[in-house]
Amino acid sequence: MEDFYTIQGEGFYQGHAAYFIRLGGCDVGCVWCDVKESWDANVHPLVSVDEMVGRAKASNTQLVVITGGEPAMYDLTALTHALQAAGLKTNIETSGAHPLTGNWDWVCFSPKKFMAPKPSIYNQANELKIIIYNKSDFGWAEEFAGKVRPECELFLQPEWSREKEMIPQIIEYVKTNPKWKVSLQIHKYMDIP
Repeated sequence: MEDFYTIQGEGFYQGHAAYFIRLGGCDVGCVWCDVKESWDANVHPLVSVDEMVGRAKASNTQLVVITGGEPAMYDLTALTHALQAAGLKTNIETSGAHPLTGNWDWVCFSPKKFMAPKPSIYNQANELKIIIYNKSDFGWAEEFAGKVRPECELFLQPEWSREKEMIPQIIEYVKTNPKWKVSLQIHKYMDIP
């Protein structure tokens, strides 16, 4: 769909310079998705792996984030191998709804209620990022925290349209349950892509 150089706005790598490759196509269908224009892969041009890698390498960053849509819908083996061969670190942001392919330096697993994740993602996740839309999501977050590896980083992030309401609840929850960390979409506060 698009690729661009920016600042990672959320999760473990928040604040790091990163090159984003956003793949078109998503079958998860989150009602609060902020990039619904990514859902239909057919409306976005095909771009070769070499072209994507070349543009990422030219950015001078070391970190490439593959996102979507739902990037795990595709076999990402060729893309990740080419990025790593160019000396770049590969990160993915996925709901886990499809089996993960490719070679990853970092896996951000952000499950969604709209489509269940594949159990294989639990042992692959370096980061669990749960979007908090309402109070019941805290219990849902704990279900997944019990399934990922003990060293997996745990983040609670307010859904953007409800951030004013949910941030105080997330803060209190993290203070009571310090295994979790707060993730904010700082790119939205700073008005950067």
